[in-house]
Amino acid sequence: MPVGELDHLYYWTRDMDAAVRFYRDTVGLTLRRRDGDAWAQFEAGPVRFALHATDVADPIISGTAVFRVEDLEAARWTLQQRGVAFEEPTGEVEGFARFATFRDPDGNPLQIIEYLT
Repeated sequence: MPVGELDHLYYWTRDMDAAVRFYRDTVGLTLRRRDGDAWAQFEAGPVRFALHATDVADPIISGTAVFRVEDLEAARWTLQQRGVAFEEPTGEVEGFARFATFRDPDGNPLQIIEYLT
């Protein structure tokens, strides 16, 4: 095999403190490592999620971090209580999954997904 398992993914951030608070306190991820204002890494199942500092005004936004939930409506309600504003409407891949999209403080897209099968 030319490569191993996916280890982690990261998003760029211009404000590490705000981004760490969002992912720790709002999304509910456990902070695993923080290297000052340069890097933060969270536990997110078998693949780690990280934040990387940037001074670029408009860093390239690429991809979407998707977090699995057991109950989409319950997770959505909890996140809304923590200040998350979801983009409407809730999406669905008929008979397979339902998902909802929101953004972090830097505008990076995130989704929560509930598999129906």
